[in-house]
Amino acid sequence: MSADNNSFGGGYTVQYGAPPSGESAGADNTIKDTTTASFTADVIQESRQQPVLVDFWAPWCGPCKQLAPALEKAVREAGGRVKLVKMNIDDHPAIAGQLGIQSIPAVIAFSNGQPVDGFMGAVPESQIREFIDKVAGPGGEALAAAEALAAAADLRAEGDLQGAVQVYAAVLQDDPENLEAIAALADVLVDAGNLDSAKEVLARIPEGKDNAPQLAAVKAKIALADQVAELGDSAELERRLAADPNDHQARFDLALIQNALGERGQAADSLLAIMKADRSWNDDGARLQLLQFFEAWGMSDPATLAARRKLSSLLFS
Repeated sequence: MSADNNSFGGGYTVQYGAPPSGESAGADNTIKDTTTASFTADVIQESRQQPVLVDFWAPWCGPCKQLAPALEKAVREAGGRVKLVKMNIDDHPAIAGQLGIQSIPAVIAFSNGQPVDGFMGAVPESQIREFIDKVAGPGGEALAAAEALAAAADLRAEGDLQGAVQVYAAVLQDDPENLEAIAALADVLVDAGNLDSAKEVLARIPEGKDNAPQLAAVKAKIALADQVAELGDSAELERRLAADPNDHQARFDLALIQNALGERGQAADSLLAIMKADRSWNDDGARLQLLQFFEAWGMSDPATLAARRKLSSLLFS
């Protein structure tokens, strides 16, 4: 698998012939009109097969006419992941009333027989596509990228860091603003000890997305690595602690080195030992550093969960 393999990119384009608005009840049955009598079959039952979007509209509604072409186009481009059912509330007001719809256009998504999400107003086509991906899962290039990221994660778990790097690079070649790929590639490079390259990857973050949540963990990991680079020899810190167990600065610096070496449990225990001996040391610095570890490790990491239990016991006992 190499960075020039484009099978994760443009190989999933869906070809279709979208009829113009007004031919919504076409042979593919992706888009149709419904009535109060047929709503159960068209929406409730059908949504057990795939999500169904219900467009509540009326002939006099200008924004409805503005939304309809974009909505129908996005549904056709979804390639069968969703269906669209249109309901004229002038002719069939009962369902809209039961759902509490007070203004139109309103689009409600049904899945497994229940309304699960919705939006109101004539939103742009890009927002409609995002809504469809949210309720039906990604498709097309987004699905291809998701599959590639999953494959890269598997390679990484197997220890094939170079293979993972190549897949992440291929994803970014097709979609340079894919935040998940940026974060994952930087994270692999940090684990490989290549901090400079990791920082170069993060420098390509699109403007305005620097604080995206997908990037928080790897940024915290880089910050910790930068701290460790300035700390020196762990053996010397061990000697200082042997001579003076209350040398909290030495224990704190050792915790940072332990974390950098992947010794997460030991790193947490070192900080907890400082807190147990002197909670006020360095303005509660041991606890604050432990919270930074949690962010870098991830909230579901076993080391985070174990250390959180110990922290709670220490704070609330």
